[in-house]
Amino acid sequence: MGLTSIVIGLVLAVMVLSLIAKVTNQGLRAAIAVAALLIIVVSVVFSSIRYVSPSEVGIVKKNAFGSKLTGGRIVATNGEMGIQADVLSPGWQTGYWPIIFDVSTVPLVEVPAGQVGLVEARDGDPLDPGQLYAPEVDTAEFKKMVEDASYFLANGGRKGPQSNVLTPGKYRVNTELFKVEMVEATDVANAAVAVLKANFGAPPTVTSGESGTDPVTLAAQGEKGVRAVPLPPGTYPINPNAFEVTNVSTRETILRFTAGQGVLNQTRGLTSNTAVEEREITVRTSDGFTFPVDVRVEYKIEPDNAPVVVAKLGSDGQPLLSKMNSAVRAIFRNNAENVKALDYVNQRSQQESQSLVMLQQAMSDLGVTILAVRIGDVGNEDTLGELLTTQRDREIAVQEQITFQEQQRAAEQKKALPRTQQEAEEEKRLATAQYEVQIAEQDKQKQIIAAQAEAEAIQIRAEAQASAYERIALQIGAGNAALIEVLKIVGEQAIEITPRVMVSNTGGGESSGDAETTALIGTMLDTMVSRDAPQRSTASAE
Repeated sequence: MGLTSIVIGLVLAVMVLSLIAKVTNQGLRAAIAVAALLIIVVSVVFSSIRYVSPSEVGIVKKNAFGSKLTGGRIVATNGEMGIQADVLSPGWQTGYWPIIFDVSTVPLVEVPAGQVGLVEARDGDPLDPGQLYAPEVDTAEFKKMVEDASYFLANGGRKGPQSNVLTPGKYRVNTELFKVEMVEATDVANAAVAVLKANFGAPPTVTSGESGTDPVTLAAQGEKGVRAVPLPPGTYPINPNAFEVTNVSTRETILRFTAGQGVLNQTRGLTSNTAVEEREITVRTSDGFTFPVDVRVEYKIEPDNAPVVVAKLGSDGQPLLSKMNSAVRAIFRNNAENVKALDYVNQRSQQESQSLVMLQQAMSDLGVTILAVRIGDVGNEDTLGELLTTQRDREIAVQEQITFQEQQRAAEQKKALPRTQQEAEEEKRLATAQYEVQIAEQDKQKQIIAAQAEAEAIQIRAEAQASAYERIALQIGAGNAALIEVLKIVGEQAIEITPRVMVSNTGGGESSGDAETTALIGTMLDTMVSRDAPQRSTASAE
């Protein structure tokens, strides 16, 4: 609105006042005059109204009714004439009269995703001597300072480039105080870290390095120099002007010293496993032989050591390669001076181990971890051909001698084989005989034990039977006891009991019983004699 509203009001007021000449009634004329005055008043009031859309910021400049700014200030915070620190928020605003105030609108400052906003303040306290950027502040604090110019100027905001940046988002910024430039955010790829070198702040105070090594001074938060803590993989809102960002690869890298001109196989960098080739190393041994050696060095930079590498070498690129190239060549040449060529060829593993220890010591001060040292081809036909041929012939002779010795040993063993077999057979027979003797002895012992057992059993039975006979005889008489036993034998032996021998006894009484017994016994004896007669005759004939 502004002056336009006033102009429109004046035009309308003039048109209304022109009606007075046509009206004769004094009261009506007075009413027309009052209407014209009201139109002017309303137009003036409407001229102080300003509208700010939600996507804009209203910037006010005061042209009158205020003191002048002093001390080089260009933004007013206490009603002075000039650009006002406070901006108009979205909506209708009143009291900003034309001529006294100029009100302009600008779009919100938007920082897209993947970018950051670099901020430069046109007003504020001067930077400290020797500083190029304002000190770092908390991210939330910096956002508040940028969106509230009065707060920025009243709380020590510094004039000039700010070390802080605006992260992605929309901001209500007084563009008369702050200039905002968009740049890409800092990306740290996988298998890498970012080392920051701050271009502002107090002197560094962090000492890095183990005892006995060459220490390096690094910077903490808010200090100037190489920051001691690197950034792991990710995206970071970093001011690339206030910080120098050096990406350091943490992958294992292979440095090869081979024949031919060294070339970089891959761009030395952030995510790829780098392989670098340098020309071969030429060494001279104590016996005067000069020959090339193919060497491969495997190394890496631990994330915590990346700041040391940057502080001492500047980067993990060509400065590091030059340093390592020099160290590797010196170590291999010095080691070769103490051995003969043939020993150097034969002691490759020893040379690898010795060179590994020496290179680890040389590169540890620089923050580089040496993982392995490998030796490939040693010499060639032109440099060591004759020596290697002699060595080969000597080895062949040694092998032939060993072969002859083995053949001689085999012949002797073959000669001794029959004797060994005969001895084995004899030992087998001896063992068999010993076993048979042991078996016979065992059988003998078995029979003796069985006979003893049988004799003991017979004796026990006889003693038991005799004891039984005595008891029976005491009870029924000896004759009757004998008769009972005879009857048992008759039953067991199936003896005929009809007597063939007649025994007469004219007496009576007990003599008669004995006679019967005698007759029975005679019959049994006769039977036994008749059974045994053939055997006896046979025995007598023999």
